Amino acid sequence: MKTIGLLGGMSWESTALYYREINEFVKGTLGGLHSAKCIVYSFDFHEIEKCQSRGDWKTASGILLSGAKALERIGADFIVICTNTMHKVADDIQEGLNIPILHIADATADELINNSIKKTALLGTKYTMEEDFYKSKLINRGVDVMIPDKEGTEAVNKIIFDELCLGVISQESKRRVLSIIGELVAGSAQGIILGCTELGLLIKPGDTEMPVFDTALIHARRAAISAIY
Repeated sequence: MKTIGLLGGMSWESTALYYREINEFVKGTLGGLHSAKCIVYSFDFHEIEKCQSRGDWKTASGILLSGAKALERIGADFIVICTNTMHKVADDIQEGLNIPILHIADATADELINNSIKKTALLGTKYTMEEDFYKSKLINRGVDVMIPDKEGTEAVNKIIFDELCLGVISQESKRRVLSIIGELVAGSAQGIILGCTELGLLIKPGDTEMPVFDTALIHARRAAISAIY
C-alpha cells in the first residue's frame, strides 16, 4: 500500500473527514484490520487565510510547499491537498516536489463525466468560484460551469469562512445555500459541486433532487484508491 501525504488544517474540520473517509474506504475494500497509511501535515489555517485575504498567494504557496516537502522526506508517495481553494497554487507546489499531487478538480471532473453531467453548478469560496484555476479543469473536460450571482457568491463565501470552518452548522445558512442551488438548477444545472471541502458539513445529497458531488468525499476516495492500487 502506498503512503498518502495529507496537507490539512484548511480547515481541520474537513481534514478530519478526509482521514475518516480514506480509512473507511480502505477498510471496506480490503477488509479485516486494514487501514490507510497516511501522514498528515496540518497547518494553522489562520496563517493561510491571512495570505488568501490579502492576495499573497506566493507566501501561501511557500507555506504549503514546505509541508509537502516534509511529507515527501518522511515517505509519502503522493500528496493530497485537503482543500479546493489552495489548489490555486498546486502547480507551483508540484514544481518543488518529486512526487505527484492528486488534484481535486481532476478527480471531480472524472466523477462528473462518469455521471454524464455536462453542465454543473459550482459552490465554494469566492476564489474557487470566480477564478479559473479550478473551473478550467472542468471546462477542459467538456463540462460547462455555472456559479451564483455576486450576492450568492458572497453569501456562500461568508458561510464557509465565518461558520463552517469553525464547525458552526446553521439551519438558516443551509436554507440560504439551498435557495442559491435552486436558482442554479433553474438555470439548467444538471448537478451541484460542493467545491469547498467544508460544504458537505452543511449540504447533504438528500437536501436537493439534483445530484450532489461532494469534492471532499470524491478526493478522499480517489486518494484511497490510489493508495491501494
